[in-house]
Formats: sequence, structure tokens, C-alpha cells
Amino acid sequence: MFYSNCDQRWLKLVVKTLVKKGSYQDSVALMRISRQVRASSGIKQASVMMATAQNKEVLREAGLFNELAASAGPGDMVVAVEAESEEAGSAALTLVEQVLAAPAAPEAAGVQTPRYRTVAAGAGFLKGANLAVISVPGVYAAAEALKALKNGLNVFLFSDNVPLKDEIDLKHFAHERGLLVMGPDCGTAFVGGIPLGFANAVRRGGIGLVGASGTGLQEVMSLIDRWGGGVSQAFGTGGRDLSERVGGATMLDALGVLSEDPGTRVIVLVSKPPAPGVARAILDQAAGVSKLVVVCFLGYKVHYPDRRGVFLASTLEEAAQTAVFLEQGRKPELGIPDTAFQLQPGRGYLRGLFSGGTLADEALLVAEGRLGDVFSNLGGAAKLENPYHSQKNTIVDMGDDEFTVGRPHPMLDFSYRVERFLREAGDPEVGVILMDVVLGFGSNPDPALELAPAIVDALNQARFDGRDLKIVISLVGTDSDPQSYRAQAEKFRAAGAIVASTNAQAARLAVRLLAGQTKERTTGGAN
Repeated sequence: MFYSNCDQRWLKLVVKTLVKKGSYQDSVALMRISRQVRASSGIKQASVMMATAQNKEVLREAGLFNELAASAGPGDMVVAVEAESEEAGSAALTLVEQVLAAPAAPEAAGVQTPRYRTVAAGAGFLKGANLAVISVPGVYAAAEALKALKNGLNVFLFSDNVPLKDEIDLKHFAHERGLLVMGPDCGTAFVGGIPLGFANAVRRGGIGLVGASGTGLQEVMSLIDRWGGGVSQAFGTGGRDLSERVGGATMLDALGVLSEDPGTRVIVLVSKPPAPGVARAILDQAAGVSKLVVVCFLGYKVHYPDRRGVFLASTLEEAAQTAVFLEQGRKPELGIPDTAFQLQPGRGYLRGLFSGGTLADEALLVAEGRLGDVFSNLGGAAKLENPYHSQKNTIVDMGDDEFTVGRPHPMLDFSYRVERFLREAGDPEVGVILMDVVLGFGSNPDPALELAPAIVDALNQARFDGRDLKIVISLVGTDSDPQSYRAQAEKFRAAGAIVASTNAQAARLAVRLLAGQTKERTTGGAN
């Protein structure tokens, strides 16, 4: 039993736990169940996740950990709720049982969707198919990907936790057969006009992309669309592709595909810092193609004097601007939000709470250039001792495996990020909070619905406490996305947040606010 002070009265809160042995659920299913449980009457907080070691620590931090949760293994699903009564808690757990037992939604009248037990069966029936999307637990992923390749299919491998040796073997096998393996842990692609994984609704055009970072691809693609350009194809590679052992296998092969694609006129390559030898191999191949190539290796000091049609960009923003300029002959206007405000110099710390690893990396690079050491769970100079607790200036990638193994990704489920946001906003030493919000297919259907009320509460509390708190949003997406970039931006501004045009601009603005250097008033808003 736990106790909480509510309106000067003591309210007894009950923690109830359910463990489903051997019940693997993917991120979408976990998010769907979580939302239904949290919406139940009398539920104060709820967590639905796979019982990994990291997630048990999350339960401990939330005060929901007990002996039953401790007994669960990584292949078990655990449901923990904090309820106002025994009855409310039991009802929530009964709801979970009912949701799990419910049959799949019936198909529309007259519509029959074929289902196949093997990749080979599906490939045999769907004549002309050339792509398989694989999302299974990592222990099974390589075997399924290999089956797809043997059936002549390119592979979009969404699964993570695939052994590195398996990745190398799969990509070598694919290369010999003229196929691509996008992944493992590939979150984004746009193939033949079809978005895969976490992707945005962008117009077709002459700019092709290859990215070792999902949210990096999304940012560049979305900016290209918002600035009037279009995308031919976008291939993800998986985050380890540009390591020394993998050797940039997919990026090199995808670069070759785009160089021969008649619908592609400009190529953009996006990655976090690659291994030096891999970087040189990619730049050399880029210089050898007949098309213009924009290269953005975030944080990598590239020295490449003989460019021969290769253009280097230091930020995702610059990569998108350069690509649009090369394709259309005009440089897009960035657009600057209203900045008629400032904090006193040295007033408070910066806290960055990101769902996209590449977006967090870019913000970290910007912040470190102005603030010195910034603590992070990424590869910065100052390693965060505990990713669940910030220190001084901190930027955290909450989409990293330590947060997401066995639980919904924060682009899908905002519950834990909202909890962390409110904790950071309540810290009297915090002056600016920087957050990304990624729209598109696969992402949360209405991020502002979950995050905007928390922003309003945080700003109201700060004003009540006599503090000057600013919240900056890096909003990634397009007006054609299901959530609508413009509609989401308006909701966040109405809540009191500052919405920047690009992720790099959001980071620069957050740092300037913190340093008290933003004195000009400019209008035009984020585009």
C-alpha cells in the first residue's frame, strides 16, 4: 500500500500487478493496452511493458515495483497499476485480460486478407513482390530476413537486438544478389511512394535519401517537403551500418541504387559519425556518381578537399536546405519563431527530453558548442551517471534501448516522457526544456493531446513559484501527416511552448534563451 496527499486529505492508493508469462507484445500493442488501462476509472498511473531489467527499474522509479513484478522474466508482460481502491485496480487488470483475449477485429464485408505462415508462401502468392517487412523478436529476425532474401525480396528489418554477426552475414548475402537489407533496427523508409515504419507523408520529387538514422531521415524528408521539394526514395540502413565491421554495406548499395534511379536527381546521405575508413569509402563512391550528393555525418569532422559534386552539411537543417537548392535552384527560408523574451544570463539549466536519437545528437552538438559539457546518455563528453536522473545541463535520448526494450517507444506513448517532463519542469534549477515531437505514420495520433496539458500545468506552476521557465518544441512532420504539422504547432503554441522550424533551430534557440542572449523580436513563425 502507498499513500498520497491529495487536497489535504490522505488517500490510500493500491498497487495491483498482473504478470502474463511468455506473452510477447510489440510496441503498438503495449501502447494500446496502456491507454485503455490509464483511461479506466480510479487509475492514478499504469505501466504495461515487457519485464526486462530496464523496465523493472522504471517500475521501481514509479513506485510500482513489488515481488510479483520481480518474479517476471524478460519474455513476460507485466501490468502494474496504482489505483484509488482495490476494486478499481482489480477492474483494470480484468480489462487487460479481456483485451488480450478479444478476437482480432473482423474484416470488412467482402474483403478477405490473405494470411501466410511463411515468407516463401507469401512471396509465391504475391507475384512481383520485391520487399518484405520483418518485425519479430530479435532472436528470430535474422532467420526470417534470410528466408526473404532467398526468395528474392529486399528486406526492411524493423527488429532490433539482432546480433552484429547476423547483420554482417545478411548484408553480404544481399549484396551478392543485388538486394538491400534495411536494418536491423531500421525505423524509417519511403520506397516507391510507400512510407514504412515511422515515416512522414511527403510529396514525390527528385531527392533520394539514405540514412543510418530514422528520425534524422524524417527531419530531412519533412523539411524538404515543407520547403517545396519532393522525395523519390528513402532507404534506412540501421544504426550500425557505418561501423567499421559492417562497413557501410547498405549505404553503399543504396547509394548505387539511387545513382541509377531515373527519378532521383539529388542524393542525401545522413548518419551519425561513421568509422573513418567507412566515411572515406562512402565519400569516394559519392564523388564517383553522376548526380549531386549532399552528405551530413553529424558531429564528424570531414576533410574532403576534392568534392567533385559532393556537398558537406553540418546539420540536418543544412542538408535539407542544400538538397532543395540543388534540385530547385532556390534556398528555402528558414522561418524564425517570435523570440520577444529572454532569461537572465546564467538562469537555470537546460533539459532536453528526446524521442529521436539523431535529433538528440544534433541538439547535443549545438548545446555543447555553447554550454560546454552537457550530460547525456549519448556519446557526448559528459556521460550521465543514471539516464533516469538529470545532472545540470542534460540531454537524454529516451528512445534509446535502455528506455524502450519491452515498452512502447516514446514517439508512440508519451506517458513516461510526460512524467519525466513534469519532474524536470518542477526542478527550480531548470530554465529551459527542449523536446522533440515526431509526427507521421506509426507515431502518436495526437501528441499535443497528451503533452500540451502538461506544458500548461508546468508553466502555470513555474509562474506561481516566481520562476521563468521556457519550453521549446522541435516539431518534425508535414501538413499532410495524419496529425497535421500546422495543427499540432498551433496547439503547442496555444499551450505556451515555442515551436521552432527545425531541430537545429530549436537547439540554438534553447541555448540562447538559457544564456539570456535572445533580445531581438522577429516574426514569421515556424513554417
